[in-house]
Amino acid sequence: MFVKIEGMTNEADALLAVAMGADAVGFVFAPSPRQIAPGIASDIVKRLPTEVMTVGVFRDEAPARVVEIVNTVGLRAAQLHGHETADQARWVRERVPFLFQAFPAGAPAVARAADYGADVIILDAPSPGSGQIFDWALAEVPGGLRLMLAGGLTPDNVVEAIARVHPWGVDVASGVEKSPGVKDPVKVRAFIKAAKSTEEPEYEPTARAPYDQDDA
Repeated sequence: MFVKIEGMTNEADALLAVAMGADAVGFVFAPSPRQIAPGIASDIVKRLPTEVMTVGVFRDEAPARVVEIVNTVGLRAAQLHGHETADQARWVRERVPFLFQAFPAGAPAVARAADYGADVIILDAPSPGSGQIFDWALAEVPGGLRLMLAGGLTPDNVVEAIARVHPWGVDVASGVEKSPGVKDPVKVRAFIKAAKSTEEPEYEPTARAPYDQDDA
């Protein structure tokens, strides 16, 4: 289960999320209580392990500016969380390593999600970052697309959400915070542990079968 912790505003929280097992951390460059300046994000990214996916989150930003920030800050992905068109999303994807495209759950555009050329589709509540849960019955994307579930997830409900939706990944911001932009270490750890607990264990064959005919 891919876990992204959203809305990093300081180095300590980003390092905490990574230490707890997060696969990705997000930096919000759109107007938000969690908004961060590109220069500060760049300093944080330099201190994170290279295997962690660093994501820049944008809302209705000019595509050229999205690409500029992602590449200047040294991020590994862009996340478009506004009213971007499919053409704009594809233009960005051609110029960044990885693209998350977010939609409000149930929006008509979800049916055309494949046209956006994104690597992962995020379904969120109508008000991103609000901590609101949407009807998980609406969490559907066209076949073949990877789905990341967001919107009102917490350590207490993420296991149920995964069981009902079967997403590729989960995304959380307010559900692991003390206050907007300030992470709660206990909640971060609990969320990641709960989400990862839903993974199917890998099959590990034993060194020898429980019964060997040579022992007969």
